Amino acid sequence: MDMILGLTGGIATGKSTVTGMLRERGIPVIDADQIAREVVEPGKPAYEAIVRHFGRDILLEDGQIDRKGLGEIVFSDESERQKLNAIVHPEVRRVMREEAEAAEANGADIVFMDIPLLFESKLQHMVEKIVVVYAPCDMQLARMMERDELEEEQAQKRLRAQFPIDQKKLEADFLIDNSFSREETERQVEALLAEIRAELRS
Repeated sequence: MDMILGLTGGIATGKSTVTGMLRERGIPVIDADQIAREVVEPGKPAYEAIVRHFGRDILLEDGQIDRKGLGEIVFSDESERQKLNAIVHPEVRRVMREEAEAAEANGADIVFMDIPLLFESKLQHMVEKIVVVYAPCDMQLARMMERDELEEEQAQKRLRAQFPIDQKKLEADFLIDNSFSREETERQVEALLAEIRAELRS
């Protein structure tokens, strides 16, 4: 028996730290953001569909999609944003499922899907259990301002674009509180894996 878990959190809660710890332990982690970049590369079906809809003006000289230009279009027009999502999201989900199946075929009993907007995109159906990497909101804000060199207002705006982390915390099957030391986070990752393995054996 095996288990597919969704790994999510909020901006600057330390999800990539946890992802790294899982990978160090040989646990496959499928990265939704990475796949979202790959499915829009030239020659891929999603790329062709985006160019058909948005026109060749959104391409850079080398033929790649101008992410910044496309971002400006879709963030200022909700219907265009939905159109883009309707092209990209099904492809991302398809590739994620394929990668999970491949990992299981290779003998993995635990597979994580790293989906930053798991709740926002209503992708709970893709996973069996959800792990939320948590840090309190004020810590998220401080980390983000430092990491991305943002003013407080800019950081607040990004936080508001996601579901509040305390709301995600309530929806979690497992919680990793990343507001302490790295060692403490590591201890929680170990405990999480032990709990999942015990569940798989029972």
